[in-house]
Amino acid sequence: MKTKGSKILTIIQHEYISKVKSKGFILSTILAPLAIILMYGIIIAVTLMSRGQTEKKIAVLDKTGQIGIDLVARDTSKFFITEKTQDVLTKEVLEGKLDGFLYLTEDFINTGKANVYTSGGGGLGFIESIESNTEDIIVNKRLNEIGADKSIIDLVNKGVSITTKKVTEEGTKDDYSEVLAFMGYILGFLIYGLMFTYGSFVMRGVIEEKANRIVEVIASSVRPFEIMFGKVVGIGAVGLTQVLFWLIIMTVLFMAGGSIAAMFISPSDATAISGMAGAGAANQPQQHEIIQFFTNFSISPWVIVAFLFYFLSGYFIYASLFAAVGSAVDQEQDASQLSLPVSLPIIIPIMFIPNVMSNPDGTLATVMSLIPFFTPILMIARVAATDVPLWQIGLSVILLAATFLGALWVASKIYRVGILMYGKKPTFKDLVKWFRLD
Repeated sequence: MKTKGSKILTIIQHEYISKVKSKGFILSTILAPLAIILMYGIIIAVTLMSRGQTEKKIAVLDKTGQIGIDLVARDTSKFFITEKTQDVLTKEVLEGKLDGFLYLTEDFINTGKANVYTSGGGGLGFIESIESNTEDIIVNKRLNEIGADKSIIDLVNKGVSITTKKVTEEGTKDDYSEVLAFMGYILGFLIYGLMFTYGSFVMRGVIEEKANRIVEVIASSVRPFEIMFGKVVGIGAVGLTQVLFWLIIMTVLFMAGGSIAAMFISPSDATAISGMAGAGAANQPQQHEIIQFFTNFSISPWVIVAFLFYFLSGYFIYASLFAAVGSAVDQEQDASQLSLPVSLPIIIPIMFIPNVMSNPDGTLATVMSLIPFFTPILMIARVAATDVPLWQIGLSVILLAATFLGALWVASKIYRVGILMYGKKPTFKDLVKWFRLD
């Protein structure tokens, strides 16, 4: 006769093997990281190529007699000099013959204020294109007017380049705060997606077994709690397998990132880009900043450990609740209303991730990340972006463990009744009634 532990283990093995061997699991495991890489690659490439771009061509009505020529020389594809009056240009804009015109008054060099007249639209790239091109020109004109030496003008044009360094016991090293903050956002969003996906798998599996009356056969020899617990753990193991595979793939690709970047960046391109970056980069003209990034940047193993822990802890909490919802209904479309209270705590922390990224050590980020239902998403974002105090991590572990036990207790009481109930669409009042049954 099988013991309680062996029965649960049998259910875990069945859930795990049946899911891992499915074509859907194999395809999603292989294609998901490739799709993510391709998606973000396209987004980054399009962003870089379109930065400051605009489809509009602007006439320049220059009353200063100085700025317009330099502005057109900067970009003849966007600007051209005109001698027409303001009234004529306004009429052409209204008739659609002209995208717009920039009116530089005689005192523009002193005031720095000018108007652009268009029929509307153009986007951020439109304004950025005009401001970025006129700012450098007007600064140089002002310096020339006060008789500044050429060496001073060249010094001003060098601008400012700030590189952050992280102080460690081994010495100083490059600090990639922005990259780490962005990585925290990605990891938090990934946990959000995984909890939703695998929690839904649990709910859908429970509904299918209940609809097909399979659960009645299983319940004759296994307690409802054992069925639920085995299903939750089995599908959780499937999720862990998939995540570990993705981590291995991403680690290999990241380690090879420098070599891959070198294949697509010629020495001449590297020299040109390094030259634009300033004197610090010019000392190593053959090494592109992207290659340097892959060479110097490293992810702490504790971030990976934290990601796995917060994913699993969040999954077990929400999967238990999703299982309870699945046990209460006969078909999937009836579960939407009951699953809303379970889904909302997963969605809400996504709204706070931007705040966590901008100030991971702030009071709001700290408090929100210690709310157990928000912790899996927000705490991993903080762990990736900053050094979270150990007491906060320890407290989050304790709170998550307690929340999981509470969720498991509530879900099991609803599950044991709901799994054998048919023919009635339950309400929240019914769920409360089932929970109170001894």
